[in-house]
Amino acid sequence: MTQSYQPSRRQFLQSAAAAGAAGLFLPSMNRAFGYESPNERPVFATIGLRNQGWAITSKSFKFADFAALADVDSNVLGENVQKTKDKQGKTPDAVKDYREILDRQDIDAVMIATPDHWHTKVAVEAMLAGKDVYCEKPLTLTIDEGKLIEKIVKQTGRVFQVGTMQRTESGQRFLQAIALIRDGRIGKVQKVTCGIGGMDASPVIPEAPVPQELDWDFWLGPAPKVAYRALPEMRKGYGGGVPLYSNCHYAFRNWHEYSGGKLTDWGAHHVDIACWALGATDTGPSRISPTEYTLPVEYKDGHPVVDDQYNAATKFEIHVAMPNDVQMVIQSAGDNGILFEGTEGRFFVNRGKITGKPVEDLASNPLPDGAIEEVYGGPVSENHTANFIEAMRSRKQPISDVWSHNRMLEICHLSNIAMRLGRELQWDPEKREVINDSQANSFLARESRKEYEIEM
Repeated sequence: MTQSYQPSRRQFLQSAAAAGAAGLFLPSMNRAFGYESPNERPVFATIGLRNQGWAITSKSFKFADFAALADVDSNVLGENVQKTKDKQGKTPDAVKDYREILDRQDIDAVMIATPDHWHTKVAVEAMLAGKDVYCEKPLTLTIDEGKLIEKIVKQTGRVFQVGTMQRTESGQRFLQAIALIRDGRIGKVQKVTCGIGGMDASPVIPEAPVPQELDWDFWLGPAPKVAYRALPEMRKGYGGGVPLYSNCHYAFRNWHEYSGGKLTDWGAHHVDIACWALGATDTGPSRISPTEYTLPVEYKDGHPVVDDQYNAATKFEIHVAMPNDVQMVIQSAGDNGILFEGTEGRFFVNRGKITGKPVEDLASNPLPDGAIEEVYGGPVSENHTANFIEAMRSRKQPISDVWSHNRMLEICHLSNIAMRLGRELQWDPEKREVINDSQANSFLARESRKEYEIEM
């Protein structure tokens, strides 16, 4: 990959956006600025297709046509091209280099489901190319990446949906939870506990031959150049068919080079709902305290000293001081889900259930009419993609906007930084920086590998 790949159309769009002129374009001038009529199906492309990439694509066939798919694994690409053809009756173009998608004028929006360390680069370049964006969670690898995405959304006027689908889906249980809190059913909220599960440490993972179908250098992209590692044992169940232990495939989540472990995996879902319920989507914590945690390898100055084992925390309990004297606990122990506790009761919610006396009381004392819709900001969309497309038509930001997502995700990123450094952090939510801790602040950004910088 080289920096010379800069088509004239993208340069034109960047210049227009920089001049504040993006809003002057009419949809009929270019499909990338919106499809021509409210009844027309938008044209999508998906970048990154394994697991969640296919999940969000398959949920979107009802609402959009897919013109192209991109992946750096030729087997994954081929399989998903065939599945897409079977679903929509038309074969999408297959490409390895996502920039071929960004240069096309017939594509309105991209869905991004790459590993986390690629999210910001692809999303920013897509917006500068005139595309609306649906990007999987966690949106960023670092806090400063979130600030950049916010800047580009504002600069370009693009619609941007983050894939925190609990805001729309899961039988509206999380919307009901927030409605209960807003209606005062547990009094004043005092504590919210997010159970997000832990993970197992890995054995030593040796260097291994790169699978023939995988472009390993392109997969690494902005991350440091390292050898591919894997053990023969294969993963089963969700995400199966790949090595159980590796520094790629499903296991990328367990490496800080590419993700943030459970904190940015399940944490990005449950901390999001917790912050929304607390009315803390435009602010942040004041203190992050890792009270108990286990790192699977030795760390020095916040960095792992070995490169052949998973390095994200395996077990943890983190206490977060939230506004209005609410304590948030993020823990690996207990049930996966969110426990809300207030002065007058408590209840638990996850994707499969919502339980507790305040929920039982709904049988005789239901929520006011329209309470769920008030939380959502209108009628609840059929699914998260439908909400994204509704926002594309209205040119308003969707239910999972980048600003509220980044505020929530800052808690998850800071929790990882606190564990890596082994100390409590004091956070300034207005300046969005750690107070009096230059070392911790050095973890708010990360340098991209040469030739994989964001093309601005």
